[in-house]
Amino acid sequence: MAHAFVFPGQGAQFPGMGKDLYDNVAAARELFERANEILGFRITDVMFGGTPEELKQTAVTQPAVFLHSVIMARALGSAFAPDMVAGHSLGEFSALVAAGALGFEDGLRLVAIRAGAMQKACQAEPSTMAAVLALDDARVEEICAATPGVVVAANYNCPGQLVISGAVEAVDAACEAMKAAGAKRALRLPVGGAFHSPLMEPARVELAEGIAAAPFTAPVCPVYQNVDARPYSDPAQIRENLIAQLTSPVRWTQTVRNMVADGATEFTELGPGNVLAGLISKIEGSVAVASKQAL
Repeated sequence: MAHAFVFPGQGAQFPGMGKDLYDNVAAARELFERANEILGFRITDVMFGGTPEELKQTAVTQPAVFLHSVIMARALGSAFAPDMVAGHSLGEFSALVAAGALGFEDGLRLVAIRAGAMQKACQAEPSTMAAVLALDDARVEEICAATPGVVVAANYNCPGQLVISGAVEAVDAACEAMKAAGAKRALRLPVGGAFHSPLMEPARVELAEGIAAAPFTAPVCPVYQNVDARPYSDPAQIRENLIAQLTSPVRWTQTVRNMVADGATEFTELGPGNVLAGLISKIEGSVAVASKQAL
């Protein structure tokens, strides 16, 4: 009987996110205000009163999702007692801070560096991502490998749901080939660039410098990392995996299966939305799943 806590990534944001915590929990309000100082702008104004379009900017989205998730974990107090944690893409930073491997301020600064670096990489070359439904993972990988240009499998979200990432022309060509191969759907996502692909290499280099300078310690429980879906507690290994994550796929399906194999019977998603709760139910229907975005 083990309790796993999981943390969402970019795309889970919504207007008003975190406002309940800000209004009702003094300690949460202090953290939000500290974040405003660190970031140099009032991200709380955008989170609580911004439009979906304003919230969608990578430089806003990533710290916003991180803040909501981490502050939700802090607000739970002793009820946050994880046996294991994991996060989807950006959510891995939330998981590491919640589990004590990284301080709140250091984590926020790294997320801000990551968001800025990814935004720059997105602007350097026209790139995108696309969701592929109801096609075998191996077939998706084959089609990506056979398509000219940069296009790779980026997010293994759940069986029958995979996201590909790369240069616009290559992604479009791969989508057509996947529909021809029997995919129920293969359509572009409204994202600014090719996350978790080789096109993120400039961002990876920039983030690596920030991660090298940040103090990491052993977390209170194992952190299952996106790169290989395995549990880690050693700070040096956690750093390496976190750097590699930007240009590597998010192996979420395998992560959830490994957590269940290691004893997880209950999953709680902390932060905006309930995307991960839905994916976990599709991956392992036998486990208890909940999501919390307010007290």
